[in-house]
Amino acid sequence: MTQEKNQEKNSVEQNLAEDYVPKSQLGNLPMQDQISAGVQKEMDKLKKDIEKYSKELCKKFNYIQAVGIVPVQTSLKIEEEYEVPEEECKKKLIHVLIVIPEDNFKEIGKVRLEAIKLAREINPKIWTHVMTPVDVWNLCLDSKFDIVEAFAMSFPIKDSGLLGALRVSVIHKTLVLKKFEKYVTSYVIAGSLVRGTAHKDSDVDVTIIIDDTDVKRMPRLELKEKLRSIIYSYIQQATAMAGVKNILNVQVWLLTDFWERIKDAEPVAFTFLRDGVPLNDRGTFLPWKSLLRMGKIKPSPEAIDLFMSSGDKMSEMVKKRMLDLVIIDIYWGVITPSQALLMLYGLPPPTVQETVKQISEVFVKKEKLLEKKYADILHEIVIKYYKGYEHGKVKEVKGAEVDRLLKNAEDYMKRLQELRKQIEKRVQEKTIEEIHKEVFEMLGALLKKKTEKGIISEFEDNLVKTGKFPRRFLNSLEFISKTKKKTEKDRTSKSKKKKDNNHREDVEKARKFGREIVNALIEYNQRCDFLSMDKTRFILKGKNHSAEVFFLNDVFVIEPKRIAILKDGKLIDSHAEELRRQLQEHGDKEMKIDTLALVGLKKVFGEFELVR
Repeated sequence: MTQEKNQEKNSVEQNLAEDYVPKSQLGNLPMQDQISAGVQKEMDKLKKDIEKYSKELCKKFNYIQAVGIVPVQTSLKIEEEYEVPEEECKKKLIHVLIVIPEDNFKEIGKVRLEAIKLAREINPKIWTHVMTPVDVWNLCLDSKFDIVEAFAMSFPIKDSGLLGALRVSVIHKTLVLKKFEKYVTSYVIAGSLVRGTAHKDSDVDVTIIIDDTDVKRMPRLELKEKLRSIIYSYIQQATAMAGVKNILNVQVWLLTDFWERIKDAEPVAFTFLRDGVPLNDRGTFLPWKSLLRMGKIKPSPEAIDLFMSSGDKMSEMVKKRMLDLVIIDIYWGVITPSQALLMLYGLPPPTVQETVKQISEVFVKKEKLLEKKYADILHEIVIKYYKGYEHGKVKEVKGAEVDRLLKNAEDYMKRLQELRKQIEKRVQEKTIEEIHKEVFEMLGALLKKKTEKGIISEFEDNLVKTGKFPRRFLNSLEFISKTKKKTEKDRTSKSKKKKDNNHREDVEKARKFGREIVNALIEYNQRCDFLSMDKTRFILKGKNHSAEVFFLNDVFVIEPKRIAILKDGKLIDSHAEELRRQLQEHGDKEMKIDTLALVGLKKVFGEFELVR
C-alpha cells in the first residue's frame, strides 16, 4: 500500500512537472540537447523578442502587475476560448498574459492596442491577452477553470504576486483532486488576493469543501480528519513546485457543516460565499453564490434571534467585565503583595481575611510603619468588594468606582514598596540583635563574663591565644559587635540607598560569622563534656553483669535499658538530664571514689572490678 501511494505521489508530481512547469521562457519547448542548431537559433531570437516586448510595454505602462508566457500545450484551449483566427493559429503563436490593476480598467483598450502594435513590430508570433484580476476571477465564476489554470501556470516575466499565488493554488488543487476528486465538491480561493489588497508575499487563503452527504463507511468527522491530513501534506509540495514564498493557508469544511453555517447566517461563512472564487466546483459553490446574490439565501429566524440576543446581553457583559476588574485584577494585585510582606516580616502565609487583619495589627498598630488609610484601602477592596461578591452582596460596580479603586490600589502598591524597605530594615535589626545575643550569651556562660568587652578580652586570652579557637573567630566576634552598634546608630537616622545595601550585606556577613562561632562553641562544649565525663567514667565488670559507673556527687550506674543512682546499697531510677547536669557541675574537679560507694556496688553486683 505504501509503495502504491509513493508511486501515485511521484506520478502526480511528474505529471505536474510535465504539464505545467515550463521548460524554458518560451513554454514547453524542446530542451537544448534535443534540438538542432537552427531551431536553437530561432528559440534564442524568440526569447530575446519576448523579453524586449515585456520591457518596453512595462516601461510605457508602469502599473502593469504581471506579464506571463502561457504554456504552449494550453495554446489550443486559449485560442478556442478567445476565437483566434485560424490563419493566426497556424503561426504557432506564443500567448502572453498581461494583467493590469482594476483601478486602471478604463485604460485596458489603450494597453491592448499598444501591446498588439508592439507585438507586430517585434515578433508577429506574440499574441497578447490583456485583463484585470477581476477578469480572471470572472473566468472562474463562469466555470472556465481550465483557462484560469493555463494563465496560472504562465511563466512569469514580471509578477507582483498574482501569478505566483494562482500557481501555488492550482498546483495544490491538482494534487488534491488527483488523490480524491470524488470527495472534493469545491476548491475555493478567497481573502486578500480576491479582494485585490494582496502584495507579492501575501498568504493565499484557500477553502476546500468536502462532500460528506454520501458517507457510509466512516463517521463524517473521521472522513474530514483523514482527508485534511493528506490535503495539508500537499501544501509543502505545492509551494516547492510553484517556487513561491507565499504561505498557503488551507481550511477544510464538510459540506453539511458549511450549509448549516450559511443557514445560521454565520458572518465568516456568508463573507466567504460572497467573496470566494472557485478554482474548481462540482455544482455546489457557484449555485449558492448565485442564490446569495439574488437574495434567496437568508438567515433563519433562529439565527436572527441569536444574533440579536448578543446585543441584549451587551450591558450585562460590560457590567460583568467591570466587576471582574475589581474582583480579579485589583483584588489579586493588592492581596498577594500584602501576604508577601507579612511573610517577609516573619509570619506564616496568612488567609485572605487574616491578611487584612494582620496588616492593620502588625504594621499600623504594633510597628507603626504604615498609615491607617492604606489598611483601609486593603480592607475595602478585600472585605467590602471581594468578600461582598462571594456572599452575593456586590453584584456590580460603576465605572467611577473602578477608577477610584484602581487609583487607591496603585497608591497602596507604591506604599508597599516603601514598606518593604522598612520591614527589611527592621528584619536586619532583629537579625543582628538575635545573632549578638546568642553568641555573647554562650561565650558569657562559658567564660564566666557578663560585659561584651570582658567576653571579647577573655575569649582572646583563654581560647584564641591558647590555640583552642582560630584568630579569625576573634575578628568575627568584633565584626558582630561593630555591626550591632552601627545598626543601633542607624535606627534613628535616614540611610541612603547605598548605605542600606552595604548594611544589608554586613548583617548577612555577621549572621554567617555568628552561625560559625555558635557551631564551634557547641562542638567545644561537647568536647569538654566528653573529657569531663571520661575522667569520672569506669566500666564495672561482674560475674554476670557489666555496666558503666560515673563517680559524681552521686554514683550513676548505666545499664543497657536503665540509668540509676546508687543509694544505700540499692539502685534508684534516674534520667539522662540529671547525669548531664552533674557532669557539667563536676567540670574539671578532681575525681574521688568513695569507699562506701564501692561497698554499695558490691552489695548490688557481687564481686566486680573497675576498669577504664
